[in-house]
Amino acid sequence: MQRLWRWPAWALLVASVLLLRGDRRGQPVAVSPRMAHLPRITVWAWERREDLRSIDTATTAVAYLDRTVAIDARGLTVVPRRQAMLLPASNALVEIPVVRVETGAGALLDERSAVEAAKAIVAAIQPESSVLQIDSAAALQVDFDAKLSEREWYRSVLARVRAAMPAAMPLSITALASWCSYDSGWMRNLPVDEAVPMLFRMEPDRRRFAPNARREVARDFMIREPKCMGSVGISTRETWPREMAGRRVYVFPDAGWQLDGVAETVKELW
Repeated sequence: MQRLWRWPAWALLVASVLLLRGDRRGQPVAVSPRMAHLPRITVWAWERREDLRSIDTATTAVAYLDRTVAIDARGLTVVPRRQAMLLPASNALVEIPVVRVETGAGALLDERSAVEAAKAIVAAIQPESSVLQIDSAAALQVDFDAKLSEREWYRSVLARVRAAMPAAMPLSITALASWCSYDSGWMRNLPVDEAVPMLFRMEPDRRRFAPNARREVARDFMIREPKCMGSVGISTRETWPREMAGRRVYVFPDAGWQLDGVAETVKELW
């Protein structure tokens, strides 16, 4: 596996290290009790044909795109995963369905659409409707880059999802780096067990960097949201933050796992 240094590597490294220093006093990172039984490392499997048979089910979970919930002027559409995956033949494999939410022009984000979206999201953990038809999902993750105007709607969706899930099942969301740092206020009291800060492809945040802006970076990108402190999202071909100890790590394959090497990546993380 080869990790490439794309745009100025120091910028991402500085930001991601600062983000992970949210627990400034050196205290152990708090983990939701619901998350505690999950493996420390999770590999993301997005809309590609992936071969994941080489992963060690004792150390590594798979979070796979199960469906996309798209909302626009025509209403709500559910697009199921199209690409197959090759998984270890083991009952010990920890599987986490991920639901991507996308909004388009004319999307009506009201109570009705929130109810419909929540129902479509929860269906990903139901054996009769999930793509893999797994008997028992280990957790559920939602991926939505909510705009400022969409946040309260998203909050209401997550509340409905949490209420419809089994009480012991973790609810995870992905989070823009800014949500975890300088724009963290809206995340307070979200009904989720973790928010995974996405420390790769940090658009538009990377435009905030400048060679003489280290103080501003330190101020802006320090983690403030506790839900973001227990996990981190990285990619295979961008610089990894140095401080990941004690956190759950999600890994996105830039070129797909057949090229980026799932076994080699996991080995580096250990």
